[in-house]
Amino acid sequence: MERKICCFTGHRALPADQVENIYELFPSILEKLYSQGVREFRAGGALGFDTLAALFVLSFKENHPDVRLSLMLPCRDQDRAWGAKDREVYNFTLKSADSVMYTSDVYTKSCMFQRNRSLVNGSDICVCFVARSTGGSAYTYNYALSKGLEIINLYDIINKRN
Repeated sequence: MERKICCFTGHRALPADQVENIYELFPSILEKLYSQGVREFRAGGALGFDTLAALFVLSFKENHPDVRLSLMLPCRDQDRAWGAKDREVYNFTLKSADSVMYTSDVYTKSCMFQRNRSLVNGSDICVCFVARSTGGSAYTYNYALSKGLEIINLYDIINKRN
């Protein structure tokens, strides 16, 4: 079976009324992707959906040790303005990830853009939560579409069920 790579993108602020649905969907999405040969999962390390995805992959790895979590981060000080709890979770994912790559040592105007493209380049599938057509997640979603990735938008799945 061909080994595939999945990247994640999504909003930092997730709608409170949909977070439970995201938690409900994630395990089955990961199982499905694993059965299709996905072994590497890439997350961008931002607050919100990126962090949630990374934590789900780390939990999934407990029963699937051949799975890898790769963090593709915009800069080394991404968490400089975050609160203590968010930094604690971020540091946990950094220590637990199989690999960590930075697109820049320090914040630049383009480091987020470069990170988003790095997530997509080389990936086969993009699992996302994109509810609006502007911002970094929407850019990454559209870039993934332009590169021919299979898209699984949890926002669309949740809203079809409701």
